[in-house]
Amino acid sequence: MPCPPKSDDLVFFVNGRKVIERNVDPEVTLLSFLRKNLRLTGTKYACGRGGCGACTVMVSKRDPLSAKIRHFSITACLVPICSLYGAAVTTVEGVGSINTRLHPVQERIAKSHGTQCGFCTPGMVMSMYTLLRNHPQPSEEQLLEALGGNLCRCTGYRPILASGRTFCVICTELFAEDEFQPLDPTQELIFPPELLRMAEKPEKQTLIFRGERVTWISPGTLKDLLELKAKHPEAPLISGNTSLGPAMKSQGHFYPILLSPARISELSMVSKTSDGLTIGAGCSLAQVKDILAERVSELPEEKTQTYRALLKHLRSLAGQQIRNMASLGGHIISRHCYSDLNPILAVGNATLNLISEEGTRQIPLNEHFLAGLASVDLKPEEILESVYIPHSQKWEFVSAFRQAQCQQNALADVNAGMRVVLKEGTDTIKDLSIAYGGVGAATVSAQKSCQQLVGRPWNELMLEEACRLLLEEVSLPGWAPGGKVEFKRTLVVSFFFKFYLEVLQELKKLVKFMPDSHHYPEISDQFLSALEDFPITGSQGVQRYQRVDSHQSLQDPVGRPIMHLSGLKHATGEAIFCDDIPMVDRELFMVLVTSTRAHAKIISVDLSQALDLPGVIDVITAEDIPGTNGTEDDKLMAVDEVLCVGHIICAVVAETELQAKSATEKIKITYEDLEPVIITINDAIKHNSFLCPEKKLEQGNVEEAFEKVDQIVEGEVHVGGQEHFYMETQRVLVIPKAEDKELDIYVSTQDPAHVQKTVSSTLNIPINRITCHVKRVGGGFGGKVGRPAVFGAIAAVGAIKTGHPIRLVLDRKDDMLITGGRHPLFGKYKVGFMNNGRIKALDIECFVNGGCMLDDSELVTEFLILKLENAYKIRNLRFRGRACMTNLPSNTAFRGFGFPQGTLITESCITAVAAKCGLLPEKIREKNMYKTVDKTIYKQAFSPETLIRCWNECLDKSSFHSRRMQVEEFNKKNYWKKKGMAIIPMKFSVGFAATSYHQVTIAQNRSKLQNPTWKACFSDPPYSAAALVHIYTDGSVLVTHGGNELGQGIHTKMLQVASRELNIPMSSLHICETSTATVPNTIATAASIGSDVNGRAVQNACQILLKRLEPIIKKNPEGTWEDWIEAAFEQRISLSATGYFRGYKAFMDWEKGEGDPFPYYVYGAACSEVEVDCLTGAHKKIRTDIVMDACCSLNPAIDIGQVEGSFIQGMGLYTTEELKYSPEGVLYSRGPDEYKIPTIADVPEEFNVSLLPSSQTPPTIYSSKGLGESGMFLGSSVFFAITDAVAAARRERDTVEDFTVRSPATPEWVRMACADRFTEMTPTAKG
Repeated sequence: MPCPPKSDDLVFFVNGRKVIERNVDPEVTLLSFLRKNLRLTGTKYACGRGGCGACTVMVSKRDPLSAKIRHFSITACLVPICSLYGAAVTTVEGVGSINTRLHPVQERIAKSHGTQCGFCTPGMVMSMYTLLRNHPQPSEEQLLEALGGNLCRCTGYRPILASGRTFCVICTELFAEDEFQPLDPTQELIFPPELLRMAEKPEKQTLIFRGERVTWISPGTLKDLLELKAKHPEAPLISGNTSLGPAMKSQGHFYPILLSPARISELSMVSKTSDGLTIGAGCSLAQVKDILAERVSELPEEKTQTYRALLKHLRSLAGQQIRNMASLGGHIISRHCYSDLNPILAVGNATLNLISEEGTRQIPLNEHFLAGLASVDLKPEEILESVYIPHSQKWEFVSAFRQAQCQQNALADVNAGMRVVLKEGTDTIKDLSIAYGGVGAATVSAQKSCQQLVGRPWNELMLEEACRLLLEEVSLPGWAPGGKVEFKRTLVVSFFFKFYLEVLQELKKLVKFMPDSHHYPEISDQFLSALEDFPITGSQGVQRYQRVDSHQSLQDPVGRPIMHLSGLKHATGEAIFCDDIPMVDRELFMVLVTSTRAHAKIISVDLSQALDLPGVIDVITAEDIPGTNGTEDDKLMAVDEVLCVGHIICAVVAETELQAKSATEKIKITYEDLEPVIITINDAIKHNSFLCPEKKLEQGNVEEAFEKVDQIVEGEVHVGGQEHFYMETQRVLVIPKAEDKELDIYVSTQDPAHVQKTVSSTLNIPINRITCHVKRVGGGFGGKVGRPAVFGAIAAVGAIKTGHPIRLVLDRKDDMLITGGRHPLFGKYKVGFMNNGRIKALDIECFVNGGCMLDDSELVTEFLILKLENAYKIRNLRFRGRACMTNLPSNTAFRGFGFPQGTLITESCITAVAAKCGLLPEKIREKNMYKTVDKTIYKQAFSPETLIRCWNECLDKSSFHSRRMQVEEFNKKNYWKKKGMAIIPMKFSVGFAATSYHQVTIAQNRSKLQNPTWKACFSDPPYSAAALVHIYTDGSVLVTHGGNELGQGIHTKMLQVASRELNIPMSSLHICETSTATVPNTIATAASIGSDVNGRAVQNACQILLKRLEPIIKKNPEGTWEDWIEAAFEQRISLSATGYFRGYKAFMDWEKGEGDPFPYYVYGAACSEVEVDCLTGAHKKIRTDIVMDACCSLNPAIDIGQVEGSFIQGMGLYTTEELKYSPEGVLYSRGPDEYKIPTIADVPEEFNVSLLPSSQTPPTIYSSKGLGESGMFLGSSVFFAITDAVAAARRERDTVEDFTVRSPATPEWVRMACADRFTEMTPTAKG
């Protein structure tokens, strides 16, 4: 076929408006087009891999078979723009706007407090909106399915789910109907009539879209497609782009020609026959799910065994958006080793129908095809037309199994399809098929084992033999991809055992109808629970707010659950984040080049090839820095030596992002590897590699106490690191001004003053020429305290050198590689105690992995040591801590700042003592808890009254004791499922404790303090804050303060404070942004004290203004606010005031080991119950109850949101979030595919949070408390509930030796800790 000389026009609609693109580039994604071409920035970039849902939009197309309009959600980051010919796209801007009309979805998610940072909110809105377009009154199952592909790092999901439930058929939420506007489906955007006409009379001509490197060809007929495939046999067919897209991005795959079968209706045909079902290869996985569900409802159960197995996996395979995009054909042809469907299709005897110009043929979807053997594969010119899946028969049983890091939207560690046919009326195996995914480079079929088992009876002897044969055949070498070898081998046999039980259960059903049939082995009642999978259920619960004083003015918003100021803008996509700022004139894009070696000398850097590429303007290196390149120990850009994989070496500046990224691949860096390469804490201890001196606190006489106790236990605790995974990656826009070397810097940071100072020292220009602007931050959690200064400084060097504005936006994979996260910890403890559980002595030594530079590691080590005692009064203590220097990116601040890692050791000691004493852990906790006014290990006095109240309230509200008895009863009756419960107390000290650096550490770091970057870290006055309040002549008020809006609602709370102080409604107040030009010399918004200190500064400014207005108000007490302001202006009274708060007194002397380092404590307690599947390691969170001491909450809705969000983030730390490194220091887990933060399916089924009114009054604004971090550690209640369940399993199996406590408690750890007959079959398995 002759190709036309130019590209065709791409025609589609966005938000009801026609888009015609005449020179479309096939490499451009819908996300890029929406954001850059159409300036629709509500759709967010967060991961670029379709794994987080932040870029969700709705696509509408006419289905050629049903002639109905189909609405489906997709992730715009994966969708090539060329695939949208004839489609209608709806973005969050097209759903509703605060300027026109809000959609009920947008209104309800905001009013339900379902937004915090707001970066994920447009994606959540679009997932729910698409659901409602298809199902105006969805079921809860449909709601969970719709949101399963959307991640949120802030809220903990509960309020998002609550907002969605208001649309459900049965709404269980406590909302009045008149609180929200009703959903009216007649008001939605219609499908464009022009597209309808195009779809009804489709043009059959081939469409061609030519880009610079890639040509996209979309034929209109099957005949044309086959001709093109014959002409371009190497060209892949691209359907959903869910497999090809990520491979092209991350693995460098490149195809100059792409063939799109989207317009070929024959590839979406479905054919039902008496013996099976044929599904077109072009059908999406979501369509396949609907097709199978319909067929299951039509046919008798015996015929749908394979279909049911496929449906089971389709419910958890990826997220809804990916299922809507990915095609059945693409899934099969990709032959991923982790494919969830291929093992089932293989054992179900599916057939692939192939077609080419030569004709049609069929090949079996078997182990040979899945292994890619050429003799049974597609020929280059062939395409997959459809898949035939036969019905199952009577006496045929098919099951599917999978185990992943978490329940939903996660690639399986191991999956399996299993099928057995028994001779009618007997238990004799007639045919057996077993296929596994995740245990090799392709799906593995256990053909030999199955053949040897044919003819055997389905009984216990066969089970033993089958396990032995399977382990011999499905062998995993120790170096197998993805590791987890013992775990995977155990799952191979555990899955078969589950299948064995399932078949016995099915046979039992058949026997009921056949009284004279064969006698089959009985299943023990204790084993029955092994047959049940954990269902995905939505979270429900109660949030108990504090009551507002009945005498408080209705206008006074303090203490009321006020909606987040930006909540509605989050929901409409109108909230502007750093990268949403429109492109400025002459703007260039920067991409960083980082080290590929963990420890090496840089021999040479060749930039020549990169500089020769079109569009490349310059490459910035350390030589271009006019001022200081960081510090001696922490350089912004590497010079002679790299200390980790991800160490920044240089940065490419180009006209476009694509040009800059292409240029990075052309930079040739020559290394000479250096020794040693230190990756782990054990490596560092071995090489005596530490970043700072040991930190130590001691009280009593530990050695003497150990001599007098009844028992001593020693143990180890390992806590893995954690990635911040803020939804908005690190990003900065630097705009140089025309004169005086001035710079405007728009940056996503928790500390704009630190960015300002770092840029000043890097460029060697005064601080007053640099203005940093922060409108809002898409999540920080500590990860945007120090690192943004590095990116801001490098971008500023580029801006000064080129004279152009520079935009730097990190990819998710680069962000995870470069920035570091929570410090991994290795702890050793020795605890001495009496037989009644009273602990007399505790000695803990901790080592944290600080990475290659100091960063915050010394502070983290100090905090860890200061907080290790948690809620317990132990007379004899010794705490020691070291920060290890390794060849990993330097770890940094993270919510909780050492407390979540360190205190896990303390609580592990408690459980170890309980086990040795034969007592319950909660009894040991109660016995050793602080009881009366006392002093901590560092001699700070406090009263534990509120701690005890939280503990008792949590015991009561959770019905702990009665439920504990129910758990024990359940465990007696169930062998393969175990429940566990844990209740954990918490004493969390709030604040920086930064004054310690004025006593000892400053003297130790004189050289570092010569640099402004380090001055920002060490010598800022702790807790100080400032604010600037302007009153304008119309009475409106502008509030500016030094805190940054990270999603924690600080701006909302500051306006609540100003509203109370000035006695005016919040509607008269406004906050624009945080800027170093309006409030200088600020401290970082961190350590839970942002609202405390900035609230005091705002209060101070308002009180100054009211003092000035006093004479006017006294003169005209009946006047309005506007009257008073007008009079003040006429009398030349200043209507602008600076407020300042000097900070709390805080002091710590490390030489003496004493001080008052913290202004106050937050107390809390959490009780969690879980159920564990001992065969797979999976767990279900049944219930969590949290009682948190908020004293007098400024905004209980926001504070409960902080508690819930931090709890879920902590739960992720302790259960699913696992960072994987190669021995060479390369981070494997660099995106949502490999690194699993909690999803909506991970929230406890019942989730109750109560704020405890307190009698104590901390020295804070209106006696409120900062709750941003404290809930993090309460997530450990889930961890200890899991270990409680594991301990129950081990006791029943007489596995007496202690198991090492490891966090996170992943399915791998849980499964291997539940030692049983199957773990013993894997030779190297350890309990």
